[in-house]
Amino acid sequence: MKIEPVIGLEIHVQLKTKSKMFCSCENISEDRPPNTAVCPVCTGHPGTLPVANAEAINLGVRAGLAINCTIPDRAKFDRKNYFYPDLPKGYQISQFDEPVAIKGWLDIEVPSAKAHERKTAHIGITRLHLEEDAAKLSHSTDGKASYVDYNRGGTPLAEIVTDPDFASPAEARVFLQELQRIMRAVGASDADMEKGMMRCDANISMREIVEKPEGERLAMQLNPKTEVKNINSIRNVERALEFEIKRQTAVWEETHAPVAETTTRGWDDAKGITVDQRSKEAAHDYRYFPEPDLPGLDLVAIREAQTKLVPELPQAMRARFIDEYGFNREDATIMTDDAALADYVEEIMSEMRVWLHDNGEIEGTDDEKWEANKAKIAKLVSGWLLSKLGGLLIEKKLSWSDAKTKITAENFGDFLALIYASKMNSAAAQIVLAEMLATAKEPEAILEEKNLGQQSSADDLKPAVEGVLNQYVDQVLQYKAGKVQIIKFLVGAVMKATNGKANPQVAEEMLKEMMK
Repeated sequence: MKIEPVIGLEIHVQLKTKSKMFCSCENISEDRPPNTAVCPVCTGHPGTLPVANAEAINLGVRAGLAINCTIPDRAKFDRKNYFYPDLPKGYQISQFDEPVAIKGWLDIEVPSAKAHERKTAHIGITRLHLEEDAAKLSHSTDGKASYVDYNRGGTPLAEIVTDPDFASPAEARVFLQELQRIMRAVGASDADMEKGMMRCDANISMREIVEKPEGERLAMQLNPKTEVKNINSIRNVERALEFEIKRQTAVWEETHAPVAETTTRGWDDAKGITVDQRSKEAAHDYRYFPEPDLPGLDLVAIREAQTKLVPELPQAMRARFIDEYGFNREDATIMTDDAALADYVEEIMSEMRVWLHDNGEIEGTDDEKWEANKAKIAKLVSGWLLSKLGGLLIEKKLSWSDAKTKITAENFGDFLALIYASKMNSAAAQIVLAEMLATAKEPEAILEEKNLGQQSSADDLKPAVEGVLNQYVDQVLQYKAGKVQIIKFLVGAVMKATNGKANPQVAEEMLKEMMK
């Protein structure tokens, strides 16, 4: 018997609003003393009335549109009843049968998929609904006391529920990464899992694989599932699912059946295991009913307005960076993950187009110049921007927004043009780049001040090349005897003689020619 995992996700995304979902308290729970961002409404005092946050509704609709959901004409809020210390009212205001977004989807690519796994997957999204967050519980290490911080209580959330369409933990990881990018791109949330801005519960069950004789798969009913909670990173979602596959497979092998009941388990990060918590509630356990203190939502005008505010999404932007600019998939992903960096790249590539247009030494029309040089420019940009400048930013604890204020796109384009035209070698370029970040000066000015210009003229290099050939007679004889790798040593000697200013390619060609 062959079995396979069936996985669905429930993701809570903290919406980026100034105030909470149903009151005017600040929507901030980090870096504040406990229970200081609270009021009678969010702490459930008798007689208080909620008022829906209009911006939270706008962001929820925009997020739904970004994940290809249908936005209905109408939605409403409901009471979800349960008793727990983190919920002072004894119920949560959520949405049950009429959420703000339904029936969406995301297509994902899984480059790390194993040989037997899918490289692409179409993941259905059941719904996106709005609700308020619960408070935050902390427990003492000795287990004798628990503390409640209500600052987080009432924070606006968008809960995204997927269909059970994931076939592997890797697919779940890629989906969460893409969802995180989308939420940031549309301005709905910063979606930082480590700060609790995005939280994920993973549902997983196992089922038997049944095939027809011709190999066609048969749809199978879903078996009792396990919901894994308290997962604080995307990587841990993948780890928790991998553990559950092993655990549930072992149960099946021992009992010849799937797990017996639907349960909730917690993820223990330190031990790398899931631990049993309780049996899982069903919808009827929460006794949903329409929230009597809030009117229904008319979404028609909101849907129309938010449709116009959905920007180019990360998946489309990555594809454009690959096609239009010639970047590889890995570099395009890094560039589009940060909005400031993506804007910076766009401006730099525009400057490189202008430079090609103005460069009379490169033949062809503007389009011909671009297509002929695109791959080389893309490699140059990704190497110097992501690796060299990115490394400096990490070292100095600066952001890409900081980089743009120090090094304008025009100056970075000029910097790259100097390298492209062999007017500055790699060693000199690293000095110039560091100085640009420190002083905001133009690259040509730094090159001249520090006398770092590259020597590419044969006339300029001839004395240094002749001097090296006269100094290293034994190495010249070894080269002529067939030890061709010695050329690297001789090129290094020329570089040293010119204080690193020689064009190494020109120096190598001159050495070879003069040693014939």
